[in-house]
Amino acid sequence: MNSRHIATACLLAAVLAAAAPVARAETVIVRAGKLLDVEQGRYLADQAIRIEDGRIRSIGPYVALPDSDTRLIDWSAHTVLPGLIDLHTHLIGDISSANIAAPLLSSAARDALLGAAHARATLAAGFTTVRDVGTYRAFVDVALRNAINAGLVDGPRMLVAGAYITVTQGGGEVTGLAPDVVVPAEMRRGVADSADEVRRRVRELLAGGADFIKVMATGAVLTAGTRPSASEYSEEELRAAVEEAANAGTFVVAHAHGAEGIKRAVRAGVRSIEHASYLDDEGIELMLRHGTWLVADVYNGDYMEEVGHRDGWPEEVLRKNRETTDVQRQAFAKAARAGVKIGFGTDAGIFPHGENARQFPYMVRHGLTPLGAIRAATIDAARCLGLERDLGSVAPGKFADLIAVEGDPLADVGTLSNVAGVIKNGRLVGTAGGQ
Repeated sequence: MNSRHIATACLLAAVLAAAAPVARAETVIVRAGKLLDVEQGRYLADQAIRIEDGRIRSIGPYVALPDSDTRLIDWSAHTVLPGLIDLHTHLIGDISSANIAAPLLSSAARDALLGAAHARATLAAGFTTVRDVGTYRAFVDVALRNAINAGLVDGPRMLVAGAYITVTQGGGEVTGLAPDVVVPAEMRRGVADSADEVRRRVRELLAGGADFIKVMATGAVLTAGTRPSASEYSEEELRAAVEEAANAGTFVVAHAHGAEGIKRAVRAGVRSIEHASYLDDEGIELMLRHGTWLVADVYNGDYMEEVGHRDGWPEEVLRKNRETTDVQRQAFAKAARAGVKIGFGTDAGIFPHGENARQFPYMVRHGLTPLGAIRAATIDAARCLGLERDLGSVAPGKFADLIAVEGDPLADVGTLSNVAGVIKNGRLVGTAGGQ
């Protein structure tokens, strides 16, 4: 393991430690009717999952408990899986709407309170960990993460970006306003127009509490006046972000729709490509060579088409959504066939939080098996985060993050939209089978 990987492991270990409040001295047994081993792709019948201090201590065939202080959570009528992971969420602020000025109509306090509500909905839907990839108002995501870690708010374990690294009037800015409207400085904390400015902004965001860095390598569908296919940073500028993040022991993810922007970001060394609408064969080959992850939001194009037309979203946004939706899904299928590493990420915040699992059937429709889609949201997502030793599967030593569903998700991955029970860090936060 090289020094960069060691530093990353140390930083992410600190993130996990902060995200795991001191557990009660309680032993819990979860009785799982069927337990999905996502590593081996098989079910284990009638298993007892023993949890102590928020971590899984052992797994084995269920035996009736003697009278003791051990607490039983009876999920014997359910299928049990690891807690789900969404690598691309936006918990802070309002859900996307027709109003391009909406971020200016809210306060930091309101954004945080909305984030708390979104965090509860996300956790209740079975997503026990999220990578939250940016907010217009800097560091509100840091405050929400800290509140969850302190036990003040129920929500998923969060890794946060702090803000967007973006060029002036680029994909991470609030745009489309009258020229004399001044956007607050806290909404422009990540604006950088040279490699030196990128380095400075990366340092500032990490000093402010960000866990990783998000760069806008291309224009965006939802940002007025930008083109998703157009690159907004040079490879040198993207590499500056990667190097500066690596110095702090963390990584960079890149919003990148356009083919050239994707390739620049991959060559620069980003951890994952988000969206990847115009990913081409050369880009796929580069991602395979560099081990870059693909995180593609293949569901929400349909949501935007339906709700955007219903609610009168700007025609520019609807046009860009039409131009990117089908080509993105075709690129996703081609990347899946080629063996590119795929993580589950939805862009929740465009659509209502808690509906994240709607993406699973789309991933299956466009190239993954049901097990592959589930792995993308469990063990593979944990690997993308560098946290596979602690998250992503039900195994001794890992955090006790579990969900219960009815039916067989390997036969119908859509069952993951109806989560009956959730355990995070060994604590029951859902409803199924509590004793």
